[in-house]
Amino acid sequence: MENKELEKRLHEGNSKYVDSLKAFDKKNEELNIPLRRKGQDPLFVCLTCADSRIVVEDIFSLTIGDVFSIRVAGNVISDEVLGSILYATEHLKSKVVMVLGHTCCGAIHAALNEDGEGYIKSLLDKIKPHIEGVKDEKEASIANVLGQVKTIRETLKLVDVDIVPALYDTISGKVEIL
Repeated sequence: MENKELEKRLHEGNSKYVDSLKAFDKKNEELNIPLRRKGQDPLFVCLTCADSRIVVEDIFSLTIGDVFSIRVAGNVISDEVLGSILYATEHLKSKVVMVLGHTCCGAIHAALNEDGEGYIKSLLDKIKPHIEGVKDEKEASIANVLGQVKTIRETLKLVDVDIVPALYDTISGKVEIL
């Protein structure tokens, strides 16, 4: 797809989205417009993979404003991710943080099968300690989620916040709480 074609497609898609917001606002004026004006009050924080198939709002049939989404390949922890989680739990008062891994994850596959270079290596290096000795990709995804949850718990020591490990099956669409 050429850049101009993509730009046109994105513009048209955004126009449809804006039109749908206008229609929704007419029906739900008391709910939606104030939500967009006053700020965030998400139901939960979700650290998930940047994989384009993982759209948390769609997976859980939610909508704009429901999820404080943090997306990074392999749902790995970095200082920026930890800061984002702290922001959501301290300032937005979110009481649930979900780490949502998934099957058929390219980052997990790469961590199991290659070393990578540069920035990709630094990403894989954050996954590899959690999946050491694991051969099966689904089991590696689970081990990675549990490892990232452990890192959050040990680093942030959040009080009155549930940290929920979960795995999304890209084939069935089901989410399993681990």
